[in-house]
Amino acid sequence: MARASKEAMAALRFLPKLVIPEGRTAGKRLKLATYQKDFVRGAFAKDIAAGVLSIGRGGAKTALSAGIALGHLVGEIAPQPKREIIFAARNRDQAKIAFGFLVGFIEGLPEDEQEQFTIRRGSKLEVETAENGGGLARVIAADGKSILGGAPTLAILDERAAWEREKGDNLENAILSGLGKRDGRALIISTSAPDDANTFSRWLDEPPPGTYVQEHRPEPGLPPDDLASLLIANPGAVEGIGSTPEWLVAQARRAIARGGSALSSFRNLNRNERVASDDRSVLVTVDEWLGAEVAPDDLPERAGPVILGVDLGGSRSMSAASLYWPETGRLESVGAFPCKPGLADRGAADGVSGRYVEMHDRGELVTMGETTVPVGRFMADVVALLDGQTPAAIVGDRFRHAEFLEALNDAGLERVPFIWRGFGWKDGSEDVERFRRALFEGKICCAPSLLLRSAFADAITLVDPAGNHKLAKARSTGRIDAAAATVLAVAQGIRMTSAPKGKRGRVAWG
Repeated sequence: MARASKEAMAALRFLPKLVIPEGRTAGKRLKLATYQKDFVRGAFAKDIAAGVLSIGRGGAKTALSAGIALGHLVGEIAPQPKREIIFAARNRDQAKIAFGFLVGFIEGLPEDEQEQFTIRRGSKLEVETAENGGGLARVIAADGKSILGGAPTLAILDERAAWEREKGDNLENAILSGLGKRDGRALIISTSAPDDANTFSRWLDEPPPGTYVQEHRPEPGLPPDDLASLLIANPGAVEGIGSTPEWLVAQARRAIARGGSALSSFRNLNRNERVASDDRSVLVTVDEWLGAEVAPDDLPERAGPVILGVDLGGSRSMSAASLYWPETGRLESVGAFPCKPGLADRGAADGVSGRYVEMHDRGELVTMGETTVPVGRFMADVVALLDGQTPAAIVGDRFRHAEFLEALNDAGLERVPFIWRGFGWKDGSEDVERFRRALFEGKICCAPSLLLRSAFADAITLVDPAGNHKLAKARSTGRIDAAAATVLAVAQGIRMTSAPKGKRGRVAWG
């Protein structure tokens, strides 16, 4: 690791002098954890203008930033005359949390040092000192007009993922333009945003030059109570900061039992995953899906009619197909990507590392076409997997009607009954419920499939006020095409086997 800058060394010397104002370690000297030291060194490195920290709730990110703010205020860190520190948040109440830590640290200083500060708690939340050239720390909310004309030397953007898009971006832009007047620095801290389109997510994924990024986010798709990944999102748990490992595991299991928004909220706030917690639920948990996997030698036979479920991807995205034999419960699935970009580059862009390459090596994912998957060829290749068996029905999205008709003709499947289904509330809710019921009743068996595991890990359902569910993605770069195809195929298979069988008529001779 490169040698810490002068400002970073000053911060690392100053922070251990502070006394923790609240919590189970209140009254003790501040002891920095390893991840906190790493953030200080990175955020105050040479040529760095913004330090971005993403960590689970209770990781002491706000307390750390408040301690750094006090060091700036008294001139111990980056000294210059008339220093100005800004605590910015979505609203005043949120900003008061960081301000409260600042005041708490001040109250832990020796009495003679406390006398230099003037604390204002009225309509304005401010702390001012006249020592060492003077300094002012103040609180502002997400309204860009309130900061115009300012020239801060340090700005703390607290819980940036929670800011309203338009007002938050206006405030951020105003702060960053003001920092440039005096070579100021920004600390942008938050738990993960609910999606990749959030401005905080873009800071993490596409950091501009001069940005230090430290993100504590585990790999997607892991069980919520997986301790190793919980400690990735909560590195302070093993160093006495925030929640204990035992509490995290207990809360994870409670969230699993409750499901729905409770589980989504736990993943977002405590596991630091990009999962929205409002009106969302998991389609099935990873453990529930793994219950359907059996060893290849234990797979049931390809007996009886087969249903083909297809989810066609758009340009540059995945297409997937699932084959389901409802009489035996056997399920097979395959996906396809265009050749450009390559699977390794695509995996890096989607945040799954080498997962697509591994799927290809396992025979679960193929590449065809240049920038789009040729639908007719894909359908023909899927049907070829059936070794001459003709599907009893093909199920697909009604909004891709024209593409399906062309593909069926190209694949020689124009005589196979095609069933149109929608992914909205009406069709989607029925298909999701039939799929879940089939899974829980043990009517689905498949060989271990990384393609399906990955798809179901990214699959959630949106819930309307009436309790209807429709399939959606947990991440904007998530690939749930194989899960969608499976839901369509299984739901149709269950409908066919559950349909009443007609009785043969009797012939009477007179």
